[in-house]
Amino acid sequence: MKKAIIIGATSGIGQGLAKIIVKNDYIVGITGRRAELLENLKSETPDSHMIKTFDITDTNVAVEKLEELISDLGGLNLLILSSGTGDLNDKLDFETEKRTINTNVTGFTCIADWTFNYFKKQKFGHLVAISSIAGIRGNRHAPSYNASKAYQINYLEGLRQKANKLKEQIYITDVRPGLVNTQMAKGEGLFWVMPVEKTVRQIFKAIKKKRKIAYVTKRWSLIAKILKRIPVSIYDRL
Repeated sequence: MKKAIIIGATSGIGQGLAKIIVKNDYIVGITGRRAELLENLKSETPDSHMIKTFDITDTNVAVEKLEELISDLGGLNLLILSSGTGDLNDKLDFETEKRTINTNVTGFTCIADWTFNYFKKQKFGHLVAISSIAGIRGNRHAPSYNASKAYQINYLEGLRQKANKLKEQIYITDVRPGLVNTQMAKGEGLFWVMPVEKTVRQIFKAIKKKRKIAYVTKRWSLIAKILKRIPVSIYDRL
């Protein structure tokens, strides 16, 4: 049986992936800050889930708990990094920006680095990270969120280049969701908001195919192409 870990499985996409992966011959380690939510998830399939509670912004503890969880699982084939945060911040409150950076940049980098080095040592493995279509351009309503997702997109590309140079069976998948019906979907006039169930099905298909980049749901690839082509002179006025 394959071994997987989901960082950020208490709700939303991470929780949805935890449910679908155990149905596909995986034993899954689930992590997050809220122990009661992890326990509720484990109760649905108690023999298929193992729990470690930690916050990825506490990097020393995160690595320690991650090592313990891999030991409990007896190895690791797949790690999905789904932990993230972001808030609208029109007033540009620094504490809001700092909270986003601590999770989406510092915590993300800690987990991604450790996982890549683990896979490098064992010569195989698959790192999947949930970034966002938001990383394509900046946004005045949530500057640090979009910037942090751009960081993740570029960081994953760097790891993918490293994996290619190693010529081992190490795969990096960058999943870029559009708007999904979770707590992360914030703001007015939202459109094409997709249900979690449909989103995680498409993500799991991308994982099985070891895609390098996956927009979910698929229609958001069209929005990504449009966003990339909007001239700066126009985009700055939006």
